[in-house]
Amino acid sequence: MRGPDAYPTVSGVAAAARLLSARHPDLVRMRLAGESRTGRPLWLLSVGHGRRHALVVAGAHADEQAGGGTALWLAEQAVADRERLADADLTWDLLLCLDPDGTVLNQTGPAGRRPPAVHFRHTYRPAARDQPEWAGAFRAPGDEPPETYALLALVDELRPFVQCTLHGTDVGGGRVLLTGEVPGLAEPFGKYAAELDVPVQTGTYDALFWDCAGPGVYLLPPGTGHERLDGSTWSRPHDHGGLTAVVEVPMWATRRIADPAPHPEPATALHALAARLRKDGAALTGSLDRALPLLGDPGDPDGCAALLLRGVEQAVGAFAALAADYDALAAGSPVPLTVAHLAALDIAARRIPLRAAGMLLRLLDAQPLTDPDPAAEPGRLRARLERRLDSGARELVMGSDARWVPVYEQVELQARTVLATVDRLL
Repeated sequence: MRGPDAYPTVSGVAAAARLLSARHPDLVRMRLAGESRTGRPLWLLSVGHGRRHALVVAGAHADEQAGGGTALWLAEQAVADRERLADADLTWDLLLCLDPDGTVLNQTGPAGRRPPAVHFRHTYRPAARDQPEWAGAFRAPGDEPPETYALLALVDELRPFVQCTLHGTDVGGGRVLLTGEVPGLAEPFGKYAAELDVPVQTGTYDALFWDCAGPGVYLLPPGTGHERLDGSTWSRPHDHGGLTAVVEVPMWATRRIADPAPHPEPATALHALAARLRKDGAALTGSLDRALPLLGDPGDPDGCAALLLRGVEQAVGAFAALAADYDALAAGSPVPLTVAHLAALDIAARRIPLRAAGMLLRLLDAQPLTDPDPAAEPGRLRARLERRLDSGARELVMGSDARWVPVYEQVELQARTVLATVDRLL
């Protein structure tokens, strides 16, 4: 699926899906699966009439935007291969964007490929309680957002044998997280990644305690059950005998997260990362404290300002806990730490302050300029954040020798991996 090197917009994906359903009304249909917090539609595109359902969820994280193009790629492929679709007794159900409100907030700024600093300058990373897949773990029962209820209702209605949720990362490599076994998936996933020159992420932080089912493929350890994902929508397919596959592709790819060599001094490196996290956390906390009097009341809790502010507050609040995790890992890791592991941990530590700075700048941009003097507090604060973001983004991408992965290649790797997952489960 080669096209412009830009992520498709929420409205653009919906328009393309509507056109596909109009051209193939015998096979493709589109319906409303729910509404977002602000009333945006959650569109479900279904291809085929089989009794077995593969559910694909795009737009689960607002700043991970390849999934919309991947959903269209899969829909077009299913239409082109309709005989195989019928033989497999399969229906593809494609939720085109789970979080349209958040995704639209990431569509500001220039379209297409952006320099790293510009990417973070226009980013919106929702706080965990605002992420539809994870809100249930951070909110009281009954307080989940409507997007979460819509997805859970879809899973209960369709009873999919697999839910493929489409994710991405700013800098890193390709990887797959599985809540159940998909035998042999690592082989085709590795092959597709190699063909597209995308490194397979063999070092990871958030799946450090998961089993490795092959290079870049991580499996929830047997015996733990899906209670490890308590509150997440990833666990719901298990109620119906299914599983969830999380397919992640990078915007900028670095080979450092694929280096299996043992790290020579992991404890020293981890303590250094923890120290930097505490330093960055103190700086961003100070910036937020100075910004709050300038921002005023964010108003509507589901409005742009409130969402951005909660995103900043969560990012700023994460530094201390993450630093403590790094220190604890230095004292004892469940696996031997490689160069790839430390590269992944370094990337995670660097992007949090970038997200916080970018979202805080967006909040400051929205305020009326009461004092145009750059030496006044608003001007000094904005200049400080701009410098931090520019240098930090450059260090993150260039320091890791990362290269931009064209959007159509991100989409192709994600789509082919989803197809391989479904094929192996069928």
